[in-house]
Amino acid sequence: MSQIPRQAALPTCPSCTEPLDAGDRFCGACGYDLSAVPPRPDDTPTLTMSGAEVSAAPGAQASAAHGADGPPPPPPPPAGPPPAAAPPTAAAAPPTVPAASMSPDPAAGVRFDRPAEPEEYPLQAPDPRLAVAKVCVACRAGRVDDDGYCENCGHAQPRERDHMEQETGPVAAVSDRGLRHHRNEDSFTVGHTALPDGGPALVAIVCDGVSSATRPDDASYAAAQAAGRALLAALPTGAHPQQAMHEAIVAASHAVNALAEEPATAREHAPHQNAPACTLVGAIVTAGLLVVGWVGDSRVYWVPADRSSPPARLTEDDSWAAQMVSAGLMNEAEAYADERAHAITGWLGADAYELEPHTAAFKPDRPGVVIVCTDGLWNYAEGAEEMAEALPLDAAARPLHAARVLVGHALDGGGHDNVTVALVPFPAPAQGAGSA
Repeated sequence: MSQIPRQAALPTCPSCTEPLDAGDRFCGACGYDLSAVPPRPDDTPTLTMSGAEVSAAPGAQASAAHGADGPPPPPPPPAGPPPAAAPPTAAAAPPTVPAASMSPDPAAGVRFDRPAEPEEYPLQAPDPRLAVAKVCVACRAGRVDDDGYCENCGHAQPRERDHMEQETGPVAAVSDRGLRHHRNEDSFTVGHTALPDGGPALVAIVCDGVSSATRPDDASYAAAQAAGRALLAALPTGAHPQQAMHEAIVAASHAVNALAEEPATAREHAPHQNAPACTLVGAIVTAGLLVVGWVGDSRVYWVPADRSSPPARLTEDDSWAAQMVSAGLMNEAEAYADERAHAITGWLGADAYELEPHTAAFKPDRPGVVIVCTDGLWNYAEGAEEMAEALPLDAAARPLHAARVLVGHALDGGGHDNVTVALVPFPAPAQGAGSA
């Protein structure tokens, strides 16, 4: 912090004490010969700097804290270092004073300069979260507030998971909230990797959150991520695809079970909530093998590239209807017409009766497309023939487009549930190899 300089006292005549001007050789009042008497020593003012007293000792005018008589010169510009101080005389060495705070000048009184200032001051980087404001999808004019509503028209904005798409190599998946649900409780993982022999392996996992349970969206996400990671880690090490699928379902189960590990106080406030739960279905495709795995009522369909060949459903539902048909108590039409048809008998979650992963392996003798989907799709194309009819002919070459078409088919049919579908071509093309 700079301080105002104190004006040095003017010299006086040693005979009559009349003030003298700089350069006077005789006193203007009494005519005293000033050359015969040595100049009177300068005062030694005591200045307070940063709470400590600093005395400017007398000495040569070039190094004294107060210089020759006369007004001080204008201060130097703030930028740049202050002038260097001359060395003190041997007779009286002044105390060390920081040059940034005090800079002597031979032709002026005491001057306290500001510290050297940089030419440019660094600016704080902008917060990336505030760089781009979200614009309402409805009115295209209003800004979206932190609660997810438009400040202009009040329209609720879609959540990130309301519609998701991903394409990795020859595998693609699309998930949509549907037309009646308030959120998307489905999730998926798709990827591709290489087997130890260098052959390609394609992976698709689809999970459907159980709406009657707590946090179904978190359950489906945790299960899909855990299963996907397990498969992409196991297959390159040489694990058999069917065994890898079994272990992936177990890993997904552990991930969902972990969501139920909440403090006891949380259970006290919501004692009747069910543990997070979801279903899972997945597929692994290599150059000559197709492996499927599931728990719940999500499904896998096989549609040959040659549409003259029959398609097939490759999974069996863990549901009330499936049990009735399996036990011979009802035919399929009767069972699925019952209001209890979609009550699931198997799921992933801490309150599941017992984890029973289902896996199956197939060796198709012709190319085709594997459809991995939730009941949000197959409710509108339940039979394998209906699913094949809804699937575009170029699905193997354009999997993302075909997945969008199937989701659109469900939405056109009513979209009463979340819709998620993943498409995997068989056999896995060589260009599908690589890290997911």
